[in-house]
Amino acid sequence: MQETYLYDPKMLMQLDFHRSPAKFQPFISAANPGESWMKVRPLKDTDYDRGFLQLLSQLTHVGNVSRTQFLTRFSQMKASGDYYVTVIEDTRKGEIIGAASLIIERKFIHDCSVRGRLEDVVVNDTYRGKQLGKLIVVTVSLLAEQLGCYKMSLDCKDKLIKFYETLGYVLIPGNSNSMTIRYDEAPTKRNSTSAGVVTASSSSGDSCQTNSQFYNFFSPFCY
Repeated sequence: MQETYLYDPKMLMQLDFHRSPAKFQPFISAANPGESWMKVRPLKDTDYDRGFLQLLSQLTHVGNVSRTQFLTRFSQMKASGDYYVTVIEDTRKGEIIGAASLIIERKFIHDCSVRGRLEDVVVNDTYRGKQLGKLIVVTVSLLAEQLGCYKMSLDCKDKLIKFYETLGYVLIPGNSNSMTIRYDEAPTKRNSTSAGVVTASSSSGDSCQTNSQFYNFFSPFCY
């Protein structure tokens, strides 16, 4: 069966992991992820059968997504050219064990530049301890630089702030909150979960709400 990548996999092989402040012990990269049976690559249209959606369900609610829905969304993402969903595969099992998404936002500001957002970071519970969280985040962060993003941002739970700081992300003084309005909740619940960082983090299953910027890692692009 012919498989289609969401984006060109050669882009990942060009990333220089020595540019990242992340400390890998031992050193690993997208090209050499530390095990011969691991592969870092773009999402494929056949990953519906490799447990990609099941992996995302470890992060948040996914729903009953059919193959047709998956392929339609994959095609939409590929056509836009602004989605860089990146995965780690255990090739022994044909199973997706890690994932992160880089979303490109096209701006009028900064001379019509582009901004990156880090979303949906997850590693299979049984594979933790192999530096895969660091690996997948650094991979898409370096990819954002390669694509010319002037900054890279994320939202995360309070307990993950220290982890992201080791990868070069920093809290912005005076702007360390993220506000959300949700349209998939009843109004009463929505009001209680969008009031602030701590409340949203404790009551929503999703990632919440520490706004960070990658400016000390990619300082030429961040203002």
